[in-house]
Amino acid sequence: MDTKLTLSLNDESISRAKDYVKVAGTSLSVIVENFFDSLTVNSSSSKITYGSLVNELSGIIHMDENYNYKSEYTSYLEDKYE
Repeated sequence: MDTKLTLSLNDESISRAKDYVKVAGTSLSVIVENFFDSLTVNSSSSKITYGSLVNELSGIIHMDENYNYKSEYTSYLEDKYE
């Protein structure tokens, strides 16, 4: 069931939002609803869920416990931009 909601925003924000929805081909209501969902839906669940592809690929690569990926990446960048 949809319910009306009144929001008070400054004129510039409303103007930018209206311009955005014209380009995006959606409505302000959909954007506001998606924003509220993004704030509340994920926070109600303490466990992060991943998509099926991520679940399928996780655990394929086994790294040494002491592997320092930041150091390796720094070395890679230094070599690349030498």
